[in-house]
Order: sequence, then structure tokens, then C-alpha cells
Amino acid sequence: MTNSSTDATATTAAEKVPPRAGWRWAPVWILAYVLLWPAPGYAEAVLVLGAVAALAKLVASRFRGGTQLLSGQAWALTSVLFFAYWLPELVSSFDAVDVPRALKEAAADLRYLPFLWLAASAVADARGRRITFGGLAVIVFTWTADALAQAALGTSPLFAGIDAVKHAISGRGMCSADEVAGVDRLSGVLGPCNLKLGLVLASLSPFALYAAGRRFGTVGWLIASAAIGVVIVLAGSRASWLTYGLVLLLSGWRLLGWKKLLGVFAFGGVLLLLLSVTSPQVAERVQRTAQALTGDEAGVDTALSGRARIWGAATCMARTHPFNGVGARGFREAFPPCDPSPGEVAAWGEGPAFHAHQIVLEVLSETGGFGLLLWLAGAALAWRAWRFADEDSRRRARPAMLALAVTVFPFNTHLAFYSTFWGGFTLLLAALYAGSLLARDGEPPRAAA
Repeated sequence: MTNSSTDATATTAAEKVPPRAGWRWAPVWILAYVLLWPAPGYAEAVLVLGAVAALAKLVASRFRGGTQLLSGQAWALTSVLFFAYWLPELVSSFDAVDVPRALKEAAADLRYLPFLWLAASAVADARGRRITFGGLAVIVFTWTADALAQAALGTSPLFAGIDAVKHAISGRGMCSADEVAGVDRLSGVLGPCNLKLGLVLASLSPFALYAAGRRFGTVGWLIASAAIGVVIVLAGSRASWLTYGLVLLLSGWRLLGWKKLLGVFAFGGVLLLLLSVTSPQVAERVQRTAQALTGDEAGVDTALSGRARIWGAATCMARTHPFNGVGARGFREAFPPCDPSPGEVAAWGEGPAFHAHQIVLEVLSETGGFGLLLWLAGAALAWRAWRFADEDSRRRARPAMLALAVTVFPFNTHLAFYSTFWGGFTLLLAALYAGSLLARDGEPPRAAA
């Protein structure tokens, strides 16, 4: 009887050991992952090492004390959002165009689950949120200042530094001469061979704008929104223009009210016109967008840079593979038989399209109706968590919620959500949303920005 009692006491004591101390590095790890996006290989290594470290700590503690890392609801929502992403990928792989590759990709993407737990735990308390959200805001402001320097000087100082380090290590630069040639937009810290700066800044901008609004009020928000907006326009991706417009709309009305926000959009329109006068690249994109107003099919396709052809192929794939699609990342192999204009030179050049460029069509074509059903289920559960959360919880999670919402906004064009970079980017935002909305702690209310 005595031995049994002693064992019970020891077990209870072990369960009460707070594992949080071992996870205090989580915010720094997440920020390191984001900072290394200009070097994708190193960023992926940080993601994998973080996932392994998180899983090892959980296994070592036999998953005890889990609620001291995340609330039970946060564990559940983070895991559900992962499986809403991953299960369609797995199911689509069984009869994919390239089955071995699809199964390998599905197995590799299991690394995201412990990484999402790590990311959610990084924002599960007030200290973690200050470091993580504040750090993301600093990264956005730094990359914005660097891109403005590139606009003025012709070179990104940050990318030049990274490229010099790469040269010193390997004797080669970050980008080849062919990748640099013909670049017609700001590339910033990500470099001319990774033209995603506009989309990345647009999706991360809520962290910067909310930080500016909290710290400096309306004036800070206006200055930050103008600086980030100029970079996003010069970065050239029209999808990022729409994404950023949604960010301004959904974050600005709480701080400015509708009348002042209309003035912000009017100023933005004037700024876009001025930039189109001074930048031939911006002018070309504005003119191409205006082609959609002609109302004919050719004009719309020109405005969409040939994406109408891609979407026609995606619809064909969804029709011929209705249950589980052609397989995640199988779009390029399945494109030729579904190409609505075979033999014609495409707007994007030679070769097949790599992905659907639109989230709903990507999910339908690559993972079928089963995949779309699970994605919608994940979205519904994320919305349900927001709907039933109290105002303090919503305030804590608002930057992450807005970043996630505009990234998956369905009435836009998108990067490939099953690619390594954009898939990891989106799942990171999902984890930050779940971890901050369903945080273990509360904190004194602040004025909403």
C-alpha cells in the first residue's frame, strides 16, 4: 500500500512539472523560420528541426502537462486545421498521376503537425505573443524599408548581403543570371529568383499595421500602411494588391471609421496613378487589369495573364477526377490532356501550368470533392472558434486571424497551397491564429487598433 501511494505521489509530481520552460524558445524559433525565407533551404531546415524538437519534448514528457503548453481547445483546433490540409493530400495520392511522388510528399508533410503545435505554443501566453507578433511586425517593417531602398538605389541591401555571404560560402550567388534577367518588379530581400515579396508582405501586413496602430495611433497606422502599400504596388503582384486592400479595409475601419477609411482608399488610388506614371511596370499592370472591363473573353484572359486557360484545365481535372482529384502537386502532369488550347503558346510561355493559381480550383483539381469538403470543414471550425470566442480572445488573435483570412480569400489568385513555401506559410498563420485565439492565459484589455 505504501509503495502504491509513493508511486502515485511521484506520478502526480511528474505531471505537475511545467514543461513550458522547455518551450520558451518557441517564439524565437518561429521568427528564425520567417527570417530565413530568403534562403528557402535553411528555412525548411529550421522548420524540420523545430518539428523534431517539439515532438521529442512531447514524447520525452509522455505528452503530460499538455495544457500548460496549449489549451485543450487550441490543441484540437490546431490539429484539425492540419488534418483539413493534409488528409486531402493523402487521399489524393492513392491514384495520383505520379503515385510514388504523391505518397512521398504526403509522408513528408507530416512534419507540419508538430511544427504547428510549436507555432501555436509560441503565442499561447502574453510573453510569447509579444515576441512573436512584435517580431513579425519588425520583420515586415525591415523588409519594407529594404524594398524602398531598392526602389531608390536599384539594389536591395539585405539581399545583396545575403548574396555576398552565399558567394563566399559556395562561390555561387543566390540567383542565376537567367533568373535575374528580365525582372520587372521589386524583389526585395527575397531576391529576383523568388518574386513573392508583394504576396508575403500583404499577408503579413496585419502584424505590422496593428503594432503601428497600438504604438503610434492613427498617424502610425497611416504612415505604415502607405509605406507597405508602395512596396506592394511596386512588387508587381496584382493578387497582393487585392490582399492588401482587404487588410486595409478590415483593419482600418476599427481605427479610423468608414469616412476616414474612404479617404485612405482615395489617397491609395491617387498614389497608384502616380506610380503608374513614374513606373512603366506599374502602368502595364494597371492597363492589363483594365482589359477586364472590355467584357469579352480575350480581354478578361489578358487581364488574368492567361489564367482563364489554366482555370479551364483545372475544371477539366475536377470533372474527370471528381472524388480525389489528380493528386496534390500533380497539376503540371495532368495539364496537357486538359489544356483547352493545345498547341497554342501560353501567356506564361512554354510548358504546362504548374498549379491552378486559385485556391478553390487547386483544391478541387488536385484533391477533388473530398478535399474541398475537408477544407470547408476546417474553415467552418476556424470560424466557429472565432464566433464563440470572447472579445479579449478575438483582440489577441485579430492580427493572425486577418492574415490567415486574406491569405485564403477565395476571390483572388493564389500561389500553390500544396507547395513547400506557401503551404508552410499558410499553416504557420493557421497555427498562430489557433494558438492566440484559444490561448492559455488572458491579459489586460487594450484599445483595439
